[in-house]
Amino acid sequence: MGKYFGTDGFRGEANKELNVEHAFRIGRYLGWFFGKDRKAKVVIGKDTRRSSYMFEAALCAGLTASGADAYLLHVTSTPSVSYIARADDFDCGIMISASHNPYYDNGIKLINSNGEKMDDSILDGIEAYLDGNEPLPFATGENIGRTVDYAAGRNRYIGYLISLATRSYKDYRIGLDCANGSTWQMAKSVFDALGADTYVIANRPDGLNINVDCGSTHIENLRKFVIENKLDVGFAFDGDADRCLAVDDKGNIINGDHIMYVNAKYMLEKGKLGNSKVVTTIMSNMGLYKALDALGIGYEKTAVGDKYVAENMRLNGHLIGGEQSGHIIFGRLANTGDGILTAIKIMECITESKLPLSVLASGMTMYPQKLKNVVVTDKDETLSCEEVKSAVEQAEKELGSEGRVVLRKSGTEPLLRVMVEAGTAELCEEKVDFIIDAMKQAGKLIKVK
Repeated sequence: MGKYFGTDGFRGEANKELNVEHAFRIGRYLGWFFGKDRKAKVVIGKDTRRSSYMFEAALCAGLTASGADAYLLHVTSTPSVSYIARADDFDCGIMISASHNPYYDNGIKLINSNGEKMDDSILDGIEAYLDGNEPLPFATGENIGRTVDYAAGRNRYIGYLISLATRSYKDYRIGLDCANGSTWQMAKSVFDALGADTYVIANRPDGLNINVDCGSTHIENLRKFVIENKLDVGFAFDGDADRCLAVDDKGNIINGDHIMYVNAKYMLEKGKLGNSKVVTTIMSNMGLYKALDALGIGYEKTAVGDKYVAENMRLNGHLIGGEQSGHIIFGRLANTGDGILTAIKIMECITESKLPLSVLASGMTMYPQKLKNVVVTDKDETLSCEEVKSAVEQAEKELGSEGRVVLRKSGTEPLLRVMVEAGTAELCEEKVDFIIDAMKQAGKLIKVK
């Protein structure tokens, strides 16, 4: 990670950590970098945050001042920007969103021409420009760029999603939680077109209510909605719709690990998995691995972040991967997590098997997990502290094959994350507190968040 760009773009509170001058200069650099030999084309999408409009204008000003043409998808999802960037031969894509964060945060995600996270070498160049004083040339005359309304690109992405469904959703009652974000109009259009009886909540964005008590980070509201309305299934997206979690017909919450299990099992049964493994991060649940073992399906583990999952899938040709949080990537169909696409793939499992999601997910049992975030004096020193390492080793030895410990640095915050998985919630809590107490005894702990 760099100074500004983390695993999921440049993110911070709007006009504090991330301001309009940053956005303008990012646009200036991208327009110059991709326009050295020809006129650059950049596609831009945004979520429903109030500040997204401000950042969109600043990015457009920077891009066009450097001679690039900026194509505006307007309010749309991160995966739609990824799809259009690669399908319509753009030099790169930009998504303005802080994903599942509160409305006062925002972010700038950069996507390359293949629809993947932007190359680190280009991010390094942007960071050097942000911190430097070296001027970039301004375009003049007919070389000045223009902005183009490109809502047609978003509509074509919707058409692509609809084309992926294998059966009609007629007679299925489906609930959607749009998080007052990017999918507030898009998701219903897709499911209506596929014949579903669609019920929608959190689809009235006002610029300030994105992710507020709704979406994939507050799925309890969708759970209540599914139960009260006797729906067959519900899908919850996050602010920029690169995540999807589900609620089954019994009201059970179906997380990303369940989704990977259900789809991998279906692909295996249909002969579509081949030699592919399931790519997870180190935070996936032991229950997923045990369920995959029972099916004879292999898996690989990466660092936390869908960026690393996507890299592994691309390098090794794997067809499915993701995170417990609901970032699910379907190789050959998308190069990033896509919430609506994930919902469509879950519906494929349901409609083809003619079984409810509660039955399809029943072959996997989640192990209890406990995660605590701790602020420490120094993250690297704490990780290398002998007292802390000894506590982790002792906890792992006592848990044996029926549990595990994950101690890692946060990729976006000044924190260490202490996670324990075990047979009971009480044992998880005990081992997490044991490790945190070791940090305290070593003088490394500031507070538990």
